[in-house]
Amino acid sequence: MSPNGSDRSPRRPMRRKLLQALTAGLVLATATGCTWEDFPRLGMPTPTTEEAPLILSLWQGSWAAALAIGALVWGLILWSAFFHRRSRTKVEVPPQTRYNMPIEALYTVVPLIIVSVFFYFTARDESELMRLDPKPDVTVNVVGFQWSWCFNYIENVEGSTGDAKTDKALEAVPDLYKDAFPANAGGVNDCGTPSTRNPQTNNPGPTLWLPEGKRVRFVLTSRDVIHSFWVVPFLMKQDVIPGHPNAFEVTPNREGTFLGKCAELCGVDHARMLFNVKVVSPERYEQHLKELAEKGQTGYVPAGIDQTSHEKNREANIL
Repeated sequence: MSPNGSDRSPRRPMRRKLLQALTAGLVLATATGCTWEDFPRLGMPTPTTEEAPLILSLWQGSWAAALAIGALVWGLILWSAFFHRRSRTKVEVPPQTRYNMPIEALYTVVPLIIVSVFFYFTARDESELMRLDPKPDVTVNVVGFQWSWCFNYIENVEGSTGDAKTDKALEAVPDLYKDAFPANAGGVNDCGTPSTRNPQTNNPGPTLWLPEGKRVRFVLTSRDVIHSFWVVPFLMKQDVIPGHPNAFEVTPNREGTFLGKCAELCGVDHARMLFNVKVVSPERYEQHLKELAEKGQTGYVPAGIDQTSHEKNREANIL
């Protein structure tokens, strides 16, 4: 009996608890801002490059595997809780199982298999994503610094003279990437500050222009600390490390203006390291480069800190 003399248990019935839990789960599932079309992406934005669906597929597969494993584990927990709970009529301790070798082998081997499968698909997709084309259509040297970005367009632009392969401003770029530079590329540049804004969208940060349907190589260098170059709908980001240039390639397949940001905590004004990516037709892209040259933004800004000895050794081994 309860303290007030009634026969009712002070605990809520299990059925009522289950109903409340289901209701809470339904509210959480429906209170998000996602539509049914967004749900299959599981929180990822709409991909805007040819390579992004590969990342999205890996993300979806990881979620599917995690949900399946979670359902199995929760099922076993609930099965044990309900079917092996203490009987009201029996008070003795049930038989205890110790040192069951088949069970111990099972919960050792199964996690190894799961991790191995994750590793296989991750390594396979990473190899494809990090593959560099011998001759990309466009090369952009992205320079990160506290607290904004500069973009060196390694291109032959009318009105700009020079050679990107020998330009002292690009000494921090390894020969491994310079081999793919166009010959006699004088280039143009565009630098931003935290107060720079895109004239069309008014979003903060400088704007990086890219041509649709062209394979673009980003060569990432830093002038000070570690940053991270992340274009959100590209589903791809990579660290911008001083003395250790990185590179990756994408092929934008959708015109529009997209948001980018630094994804590495780089100091007090990290949150202001924003930029925009404007994907346009190849013709409009070439016109934009000519406009930068007409503004006097010819040549290249310093790419950043020179390569460390360790990085030079790594490059020599690759070559």
